Amino acid sequence: MIKNFVCLILLFTSVSCTNSNTNSTTSEAEKVSTDPENLYLVAKANFDTQNFSIARDQFIEIRKLFPLSNEAIQSEIMIAFIDYVKMDYDNAILNYKKIINKYPSHKDLDYIYYMVAMCNYEQLQNEALDGYYNDLALNAFDQVIKRFPESKYAKDSQQKIILVKSNIAAKHMDIGRFYLNNKKYISALNRFKIVVDEFSITKFTPEALHRMVEAYYEMGMYDESYNTAALLGYNYPNSKWYKYSYNLVKKIEDEETILKRIRNFFDG
Repeated sequence: MIKNFVCLILLFTSVSCTNSNTNSTTSEAEKVSTDPENLYLVAKANFDTQNFSIARDQFIEIRKLFPLSNEAIQSEIMIAFIDYVKMDYDNAILNYKKIINKYPSHKDLDYIYYMVAMCNYEQLQNEALDGYYNDLALNAFDQVIKRFPESKYAKDSQQKIILVKSNIAAKHMDIGRFYLNNKKYISALNRFKIVVDEFSITKFTPEALHRMVEAYYEMGMYDESYNTAALLGYNYPNSKWYKYSYNLVKKIEDEETILKRIRNFFDG
């Protein structure tokens, strides 16, 4: 009888331990499944393996379940980044701007502004087409530099601005050449002057000056043609465009007179 009683106690203890272990395991599993940090790691793992749609849904779920957590904020950033990766730029910009409005003091705000700029930058059109995104990208990168001058994204933004300006300058050059070829010299000059005055850091400046020399020459404005050629020679003496301009103005007077005129231009 005692032996049977002891066996019952041992059996009960065993069952209790088993139930306890099962409950503990279940509790641990529930904790993992409801922990925003672990959920974020799962979503990030899907993102890293390029399961973007699944990852996006998981990030959205984190944002819904734990709206006040750090993982929720990071999930919002990742949702926008997935839109960017999938080249859904409009939604990416919309989501990034929501983050800017909701978290104006976020530690990675420089990155958010930079990504807005990148979304516009990656939509730049061929220089012959409408340059709508040129202006958007230019303004967005300028925002990064002005707001976060010490940010690691500021330097890259400066480089991108040069590229955007080159894109805009290329568009003006293309239109200017069209006007020049069609003998609309005033319209051509206006385009080339924009390049010289506003986009002088681009590679198109020497050509723009030469095209101005051509336009003035064709209009019979020889003094302006001389002076522009002199300016081109002073700033870009080794450029092929200066050689073209020099050969053009040589047709007006002999070489000695040309050199004298060029010297007089800088001597006042």
